[in-house]
Amino acid sequence: METQQHIAILGSGNIGLALAKGLVKAQIFKPQQITLTRRNVTALADLEAEGYNVTGDNALAVSKADIVVLAILPQQLNKLLDEIQPTANKTKHLLISVVSGVSCQDIRNQLDLDVQVIRAMPNTAIAIGQSMTCIATDNASTENISLVKSLFDTVGVSIQINEELMTSATALCACGIAFFLRSIRAASQGGTEIGFHAHDALKMAAQTAKGAADLLLQLSSHPEQEIDKVTSPKGCTIAGLNEMEHNGFSSAMIKGIKMSAEKAGVLYKSE
Repeated sequence: METQQHIAILGSGNIGLALAKGLVKAQIFKPQQITLTRRNVTALADLEAEGYNVTGDNALAVSKADIVVLAILPQQLNKLLDEIQPTANKTKHLLISVVSGVSCQDIRNQLDLDVQVIRAMPNTAIAIGQSMTCIATDNASTENISLVKSLFDTVGVSIQINEELMTSATALCACGIAFFLRSIRAASQGGTEIGFHAHDALKMAAQTAKGAADLLLQLSSHPEQEIDKVTSPKGCTIAGLNEMEHNGFSSAMIKGIKMSAEKAGVLYKSE
């Protein structure tokens, strides 16, 4: 599905670079069709050697692009939009924003331009092609939504949701990576306490978590259905589960996700 379009990724941090590499790996774009920007251009020297276009000039990058990806922190956004405003073109450009807590309308207001904007919220598993990416828009064409979905499908799984749920998606999917990592870390520490070497315990916990997730994804199963298969009467699994619940395991996860969603919603507004 190779394209002739040119894409500019403004803010080439972990997410931006992983997307660029995923698009090239999937043979949708060649490195020559991708421009990467960041303030410290020397950090992109290796990618420049691979054929990517590299610049510190965001406006220049936009002028050469058809698709523009905004991959920066919320507090950096207004300054960046002011920079690219002179070269942004409402008929030529499609904007993809991976900035949390910022609406499509916020971006158009700051640019003072009626441009098509699609929001995408990937997570850091994008680095290994396993992102869960949520996509939303308020004005983009069906064709452009399909295009953006196909771009992020190269680096994981993507779904379209209503825009008002994007902040919630940030908490569940983007912040969620850290929550599941912390639960795996806790399981590995439990493993060390009951006798395993730390590196063995971590490998065992991580693979067990991966198996649990794949049971749900591959069998389209429900967690409780799979839990019932492991919990025998008066057994050790139900004893462990109930002990965790008495100590607030599910409640802590739910409260943490709610807190992250609240915080994500005000990052841009409180700049």
